Amino acid sequence: MKTKVGILGGGESGVGAALLAQREGYEIFLSDAGKLKEKFRLELDAAGLQYEEGGHEKIIDFNPAILVKSPGIPSEAEVVQKLIAGGAELISEIEFAYRHTKAYLIGITGSNGKTTTAHLLYHMLQKAGLNVGLAGNVGKSFARQLTEKEHDYYVIEISSFQLDDVAQMKLPISILLNITPDHLDRYQYSLELYADAKLKIAKNTTEEDYFIYNADDPVIAEGMERNPIQAKKIPFSQKQKLEEGAYNSSEELIINHKNQSFIMSIHDLALQGKHNLYNSMAAGIATRILDLRKEVIRESLSDFQNVEHRLETVASVHGIEFINDSKATNVNSTWYALESLSRPVVWIVGGVDKGNDYSELMPLVEEKVKAIICLGKDNKKIIDAFKEKIQIIEESTSAEDAVRKAYEIGAKGDVVLLSPACASFDLFENYEDRGHQFKKAVKAL
Repeated sequence: MKTKVGILGGGESGVGAALLAQREGYEIFLSDAGKLKEKFRLELDAAGLQYEEGGHEKIIDFNPAILVKSPGIPSEAEVVQKLIAGGAELISEIEFAYRHTKAYLIGITGSNGKTTTAHLLYHMLQKAGLNVGLAGNVGKSFARQLTEKEHDYYVIEISSFQLDDVAQMKLPISILLNITPDHLDRYQYSLELYADAKLKIAKNTTEEDYFIYNADDPVIAEGMERNPIQAKKIPFSQKQKLEEGAYNSSEELIINHKNQSFIMSIHDLALQGKHNLYNSMAAGIATRILDLRKEVIRESLSDFQNVEHRLETVASVHGIEFINDSKATNVNSTWYALESLSRPVVWIVGGVDKGNDYSELMPLVEEKVKAIICLGKDNKKIIDAFKEKIQIIEESTSAEDAVRKAYEIGAKGDVVLLSPACASFDLFENYEDRGHQFKKAVKAL
């Protein structure tokens, strides 16, 4: 008799899990509270898989032994609790995929920079000639990747929501970039609970494994005291010299591992700015653990092309540079964006507020921002936060209008920065849609 796998959520991770479960011979039922996107419905139909949409009645009757939950659904949801009460084991799609691969896995998490670091590390391993896949919270789900092509290595970007439902997953290399307040509404507004979720990335590690972490982050330090980690710990820092790990000194990036040093000028790095130096350090340590040739590491750190929607230069129009940082969905990401710029900024900000505290941005805003354009349905909190410091604050409800207003306010030598510090769901489908509409509007100027 086949083991029953129930899947909650019919998006990328849910459909990926369904296809993998089919390959592995399980009996499958997928359930989505809303309406499935056409492309996912067509995939499920083509595979002959059972599903329901618009509710969860049939999955209750299906009574699965394993419940694979999409990361956007909280564990407290009524249907989740009912299925657990019925005996289902609750796991994430990442965990389910982990149970069906023998590949070497490198997991990356953090509040900011994980997409950039995942793409950078993937680029470095590809350049070294390794058979590597990129999966997780970026692009295709891990489960889907396993159904399409098995790789020897996977670089996996993992969110805290995905880590919440990890049980057995054990990563040979895990990376924790930083922890700043984000998604606290899912963690009882507790930074400690959110940090504990992030640290689950190293939960099942042993002394054979490696945990790469930011030694400058006090929240990580406190979290590691609460969550002892068995793996070999390799730190990176911009504040202290390290005998084992990565640091910068005299404008050089230095990686020390197993009594060998890798040294490179920070001016030769493709990714510039303090936050990106951390990302390069973390990826660089992982490649030294994997014993990649120093020439490959140096070359790939210098020729990497950054990911779309992350400090992406779109165009320069009459001397005004337009930068798309739509992926900055929290205050800390926007802090990094503002910190990296040296010219006057017209800042486009706003969307769905996730309990943001804008006070930490105030020094940078005072120093660098000449005008603010609020792109959202409810902008009161942003306006109240900055109205005493910034004279020009406009409101907009479309990317086209926001770009036009920014262009009119801007002058030659200025930067128009879309770095919203908020989620996108009030006006856009997702941050990619927001970024694409911004870029389209810029190119129409």
